[in-house]
Amino acid sequence: MEAVAQSTSKNRTANSSMKAGLQKFGGFLAGMVMPNIPALIAWGLITAFFIPTGWTPNAKLNQLVGPFVTFLIPVLIGYTGGKLVHGERGAVVGALATAGVAVGSSQPMFLGAMIMGPLGGYLVKMFDRMTKDRIPSGFEMLVNTFSAGIIGGALAIIGFLGVDRVMTAVSNALGAAASWITAVHLLPLIAIFIEPGKVLFLNNAINHGILDPLGIQQAKETGKSIFFLLETDPGPGLGILLAYLLFGKGSVRQSAPGAIVIQFLGGIHEIYFPYILMKPILILAVIAGGIAADSTFMLLHAGLVATASPGSIFAEMAMSPRGGYFPVLAGIFVGAAVSLLVASLILARSREEFSEDSLSMATSLMKQMKAESKGQVAAATVANAAERAVSKLPSRVIFACEAGMGSSAMGASLLRKQLKDAGYDIPVDHMPVNQLPADAEVVFTQQSLSERARQVATHAVIYTVDNFLDKATYQAFIEELGQVK
Repeated sequence: MEAVAQSTSKNRTANSSMKAGLQKFGGFLAGMVMPNIPALIAWGLITAFFIPTGWTPNAKLNQLVGPFVTFLIPVLIGYTGGKLVHGERGAVVGALATAGVAVGSSQPMFLGAMIMGPLGGYLVKMFDRMTKDRIPSGFEMLVNTFSAGIIGGALAIIGFLGVDRVMTAVSNALGAAASWITAVHLLPLIAIFIEPGKVLFLNNAINHGILDPLGIQQAKETGKSIFFLLETDPGPGLGILLAYLLFGKGSVRQSAPGAIVIQFLGGIHEIYFPYILMKPILILAVIAGGIAADSTFMLLHAGLVATASPGSIFAEMAMSPRGGYFPVLAGIFVGAAVSLLVASLILARSREEFSEDSLSMATSLMKQMKAESKGQVAAATVANAAERAVSKLPSRVIFACEAGMGSSAMGASLLRKQLKDAGYDIPVDHMPVNQLPADAEVVFTQQSLSERARQVATHAVIYTVDNFLDKATYQAFIEELGQVK
């Protein structure tokens, strides 16, 4: 029995390590794309308006469409990938390396950028390590600039001559596979993987690492793509929250309206994850909603001109092509209706009283899962409390999450409003946790990111927030400000 128990424990550990590794890799891929979402949106809007089939066709402005997607956006992704590996020097070399792939290809080289950008950053990082403390005094700038230029230029040539062929073959293979899945009407079944993946925090890896490159290629050829809808669709999550609003009990039911606004209008899908974790069988509801939505998208030939990020109904509409509103809306609301129906049947048959404790426990579980998705081991819990108190009024407060978008922006908005209501004129910013300035004074972040925040901003007071709608931590901070005012 003891041997069986040890074997089971080893298998569980191995599975956990594999999952953490996959999630960390997916998170890195998403980290290259997410900061460049504004560029994708800009390209999508230009495409929606000015291509021959757009809202306001314009032959001259249509000339922007090709260079944006074949050169600018890949180079931006390569720049970001290099920066993630080795700061500004890595960013420049990553952009140079990606430029070679982008110039040599007529296809959007998103996948090539995701390889060449980090590779450029890694190689210049290795060079800097080898030459550390070995450069003669006075020659530092000469060596640094020429080394980055030589490495970047060499990678650009390699990318232009060789990597382009490989990545074109990979892109064509992926595109052919996706087209085959669509042709045999199996695409809706992808919801079986996407919807659970979202709750396990693989959503960014799925959307930005896989679906976006496929969508960009399809949109370039046809003007729109269904792949932009598969993960960003807010319908299934809306159905879950509506079911809690109708059949939930106590404080969980009372919190549902606010969550609906944040999820459906704001596009922060993470807000509904704890509601599924409270009753995991509800994953069947979002899978059913996803399949129904994707089937509707296929039947009505729905698609977006670019990725909708965050997954808000407003972003979905902004990225819809001319004449394409109804197919997109139909799929979203069919998915919401099916998810609502299945979730309602499950909740109506349940006699459990969902309380604040159950929601809090689910939120805690969500945080633990998100920590695993980042390859971290959660630090000791410091729930809704500061690790050490502020001793003076800060000049700025920073709200940090993994990507610096979505959840941190929402938390920063809530905190900013409470500070203003309390009479404090203190700026509140939001950014990725790994970009926190070293001199940060006060940082609000999730428990799973507190250790990373502490490593980056070593002198900051760290406040942890479990639930973005829970204002208790913000109020505690404001009360401490009152003591030092």
